[in-house]
Amino acid sequence: MELISSLFEKALNLESPWTVKKIDFDMDKGVLTIAIDFPRGSIFPCPKCGTPSKAYDSTEKQWRHLNFFQYACYLTARTPRIECKQDGILQVEAPWARPGADFTLLFESFAMMLCREMPVNCVSRIIGADDNKLWRMMHYYTEAARQKEDYSGVTQLGVDETSRASGHDYVSLFVDLEKKRTIFVAEGKGSETMTAFVQDFKEHHGNPDSITDVSIDMSPAFIKGAEDNLPNAAVTFDKYHIMKIINKAVDAVRMVETKQQDLLRGQKYLFLKNRENLTQTQLKMLKTIESMPRLNLKTVRAYHIRENFQDIYKEETREGFGRALKKWYFWATHSRISPIRDAARTIKRHWSGVLRWYVSRINNGILEGLNSLVQAAKAKARGYKTFKNLKTIIYMITGKLDYSKTGLPT
Repeated sequence: MELISSLFEKALNLESPWTVKKIDFDMDKGVLTIAIDFPRGSIFPCPKCGTPSKAYDSTEKQWRHLNFFQYACYLTARTPRIECKQDGILQVEAPWARPGADFTLLFESFAMMLCREMPVNCVSRIIGADDNKLWRMMHYYTEAARQKEDYSGVTQLGVDETSRASGHDYVSLFVDLEKKRTIFVAEGKGSETMTAFVQDFKEHHGNPDSITDVSIDMSPAFIKGAEDNLPNAAVTFDKYHIMKIINKAVDAVRMVETKQQDLLRGQKYLFLKNRENLTQTQLKMLKTIESMPRLNLKTVRAYHIRENFQDIYKEETREGFGRALKKWYFWATHSRISPIRDAARTIKRHWSGVLRWYVSRINNGILEGLNSLVQAAKAKARGYKTFKNLKTIIYMITGKLDYSKTGLPT
């Protein structure tokens, strides 16, 4: 028995005065319980000043540990209080668990890894732990990891909203575009989210004056927030968000013409995807529709205007980019297609931000990639009940947080 106890002491990395007192294995219940104790008269350092002090009294506690093969494993121990001459009577925390936790550090590290990969309720069933305890654990470590973050080097910022639930419930993601990580999550999508970001940014050693570029959509709220809070940041309206506006216009044209042309019915994505991304069947259908000039379909003309806009981004010089954009604008506004004209005029109102892309080269594909990770996690979990839970998940899967700085084993 002494040999087995010594083996478990080494496996648990116990240091004096902690020792394994007893090992109990209940095969019927499938539970292994390891009792940890300390000899009478043991000395523990004061949690505040480190002064060696004698144990005053103790309280029995239990923690869930990593499974022992297929069996659930628990650690139990008498956790002492010490009487320090300088700081008085204080609780000594177990070195294998964080204060107040029901799990050991190794178990929490394993659980955190699982929670980044699958819905929390699934993790709860797999490891047999209450999901509320798992959420409290995730909140603790995520908040602790964020406190250690340093954003002093952030110069390019991307901002985008993502839906929290069905309807019009949103959260805003603030992304460090250079390191491709979410650095702040705000509830809502108004200009006040930018104010909240700046406050948090400063708390993490960030300087709003150091941000040279910010990528946002054409939301008036985001534009106002950027102007009010990021004085040195040039706004870029990237290709992705502009294409969303043009795509909406193209689909509006198609929907109207569908009432007269059954050929267009059910072909929404035929005109919203890039030609090279169409399936062979879709490409064949597109060529068939394009080969019917007698129909003079506005949808086809709108689609060609859409394609021409994307060609602007192939220009090799800033001057060429500007000329191509002006040429496209003239074509779009003289197309006699109302939704396309409206889209072009929207772009004209934000002209400087569109042109800024050639300098900043900001690609919001980074934002959309992170957004897709969030939406996939939300779909697998069938939504999150609270903003706090969603925010924690976003940080865990897109924040690139260093949890090792919180004391969590890696």
